[in-house]
Amino acid sequence: MTIDGGPFAGETMRYGFTDTVLGIAAVASGTRGVAAILIGDDRARLVRALGEALDGARLEEDTTGLRAELEAVAGLIATPGGEAALTLDLRGSPIELAVWEALRRVPSGETTSYGALAKGLPLPATAQEVGAACAANRIAVAVPCHRVVKADGSISGYRWGVQRKRRLINMEGVA
Repeated sequence: MTIDGGPFAGETMRYGFTDTVLGIAAVASGTRGVAAILIGDDRARLVRALGEALDGARLEEDTTGLRAELEAVAGLIATPGGEAALTLDLRGSPIELAVWEALRRVPSGETTSYGALAKGLPLPATAQEVGAACAANRIAVAVPCHRVVKADGSISGYRWGVQRKRRLINMEGVA
């Protein structure tokens, strides 16, 4: 499965699956680290989603070779505030990269709003651009976009489903 010209063009990404408390996690990794952690309920759909998320990559299933990464991801999802020994391969626009780095600094058990996160970035961005960067995030939980809520504290969209977002927030002990 290869799509020409994407940010992962010509690279081989090994992927595997692990069952988690939130469903099935598909984890893909290349020479630079984990490039995707997607959560869903159907392996075939997750493989298609990996193909879209890792635009241009050649995907090869390798659950055995990714055993350490799969175990780390399962542990991170089970305890979303914990530390995972994962090297991440983050690729995106300058705003996306800034948002994802800022998200990694939001402490477990806390949330922030899209607008507050935008104001704290090292480059100008709107709350809508923060939301778009969250939607483009390929690395569930390790880049914790689930910690971003609306200005009134309510939960809005989440790439992997609002129910999963609510559950992650509750698992982290956010009131």
